[in-house]
Amino acid sequence: MDPQISLVLVTGATGFIGAHVVDELLRRGIKVRATTRSLAKAQQMLRDRPEHASNLQLHVIKDLATPGVFDEEIQGVDGVIHIASPLIQGETDNERKVLIPAIEGTKSVFEAAKKHPSVKRIVLTSSIVATLDPDRLSDGSVTFTSKDWSPITYEEAKEATDFFITYRGAKKFAELAAWDFMQKEAPHFDLVTICPSVCFGPVVHPVSKTSELNFTTSILWDVVAARGTDPLPDFELRAYVDVRDVALAHVEALLRSEAGGQRFIISSPEKFSGQLLADILRKEFSWAREEIPKGDEGAPVPEEAGFEGQTGARVLGIRYRSLQTSVLETAPQLRELHQKEGLASA
Repeated sequence: MDPQISLVLVTGATGFIGAHVVDELLRRGIKVRATTRSLAKAQQMLRDRPEHASNLQLHVIKDLATPGVFDEEIQGVDGVIHIASPLIQGETDNERKVLIPAIEGTKSVFEAAKKHPSVKRIVLTSSIVATLDPDRLSDGSVTFTSKDWSPITYEEAKEATDFFITYRGAKKFAELAAWDFMQKEAPHFDLVTICPSVCFGPVVHPVSKTSELNFTTSILWDVVAARGTDPLPDFELRAYVDVRDVALAHVEALLRSEAGGQRFIISSPEKFSGQLLADILRKEFSWAREEIPKGDEGAPVPEEAGFEGQTGARVLGIRYRSLQTSVLETAPQLRELHQKEGLASA
């Protein structure tokens, strides 16, 4: 561990990835100053981690895009892991509710960091959707790398009626804002960006019901919750990574000097489909054999472009967890959450 990193600001700390990043830092004895938009979730995070009470601070920030919103939180920190991004399904004003907050929130973090010489590095959470061209996604001969950028335009993201299109735009333009800042301002700190694929894995952030699950976990929940003859759900993007590996990537990207100035795709070589998720669950759990449709058991995952996650794994010292491990360690937790939800409403 870099002895110069003793206090880290983590934004979006009560989200799916953010909570795992906080836990990874705390495990290493690094103090965390964390931000969230929800006071209730901040309080729950603290209650769930009593052994880390002296090393974990949680601050509520309602609007990421407010100029100067991070000025106070960033004072005295050695590094920043910026995960927060207002990507909420169901928004109708894509520009005002999603694109501008994502871009301006990123700028706010960087402007604040520029004022404080203690900050050595910012690690920014982007996404593989900032690298992919959807017109080439079904081509199994294509491999997207960290040098690739999505061709989506700002106008396309602004006018889209499909949440996934707006999400791609928000991730692309927020990340570009970060790299543009670094080029124009040449600040005293450096930057690493992390582009994860679809994240599965245990839920450690505050969630009280299945409707509150984050977007990628809800993909697995859709399969776990499949019933009878219902067709198995399937998905456009099949690249997979375990959220714990993503959290590790963020922390190692902060601590390893050789990572500075780089952009990393974090993605397992494995791919998933609704059918494969169902096959894994049905093989292991009796309840799954009774509840989840058999579908076309054993059918191969449809061919799709790959994402070059080996460089990130090598530089950041990651050994990707298997899809099976991730699914089997998460599905029972989702069922338990659903059962508690039912008892609470009874």
